[in-house]
Amino acid sequence: MSSEILTARKGPVLEITLNRPQIGNAASDAMAVELTKLLLGAAESSEIVVLRGAGDDFCVGRETMGKRPPGPPPEAFELRRRNDVVFNCYGAFRRCEIPVIGVVHGRAFGFGCAIAAVCDITLAADTAKFQVPEMAHNIMPTMVMSALVDRVPRKAMTYLVWSTAVIDPQRAREAGIVSEVVPQAELDRAVEALCKQIMAAPRPARVGCKDYARAALDMDVAGAIEFARSIHAVINSSSEMLPAGHK
Repeated sequence: MSSEILTARKGPVLEITLNRPQIGNAASDAMAVELTKLLLGAAESSEIVVLRGAGDDFCVGRETMGKRPPGPPPEAFELRRRNDVVFNCYGAFRRCEIPVIGVVHGRAFGFGCAIAAVCDITLAADTAKFQVPEMAHNIMPTMVMSALVDRVPRKAMTYLVWSTAVIDPQRAREAGIVSEVVPQAELDRAVEALCKQIMAAPRPARVGCKDYARAALDMDVAGAIEFARSIHAVINSSSEMLPAGHK
């Protein structure tokens, strides 16, 4: 485990902290790989993941933003292989078997905006800022857009991408990047209360809701309804779902 990503277990919660505060938690490819592994293995020992950034920011993007590596540009296939590091990281958020809560303060730019969006729930401080800056660096941002595509409506996404505007957390909530905005001083308490509320539900319900949210949005309406019918019967037949007095 590198010092650039810290982990701590607090009861059922796995806390993951991006730990490069001196550069706004700008993410390296190695950090993306490590984050992917942590998310995919989180359910083995935890019930909830809480993702934070150390210091003043959540994550200002990838450390390579606006920088061109020395030498000739790579061929398309090689570039695709390199980019899979980030695409796989976004996929890990979706495939993680337990809820992932993003806790955003300060700047969430580029890669930071993307991972904030792809969390299951994102709480943002009222001082947070969000941006998709890639176009200003002559980078076509379909990588970030792939994280936003099932979170952010079309007009909001194209505005963020083409304008490169820095938006406040209220607008980020309207766009679907953020779930709730809370005062900076209350952010930690809000996270603690949310985790407590999630853990109050039986585990089959928590797992079932994650499974449904992950799969149903990729189905047509009829398929999503049929999946709901089936998983509702399966989960609610569990003995853990019975009222306390009937177990």
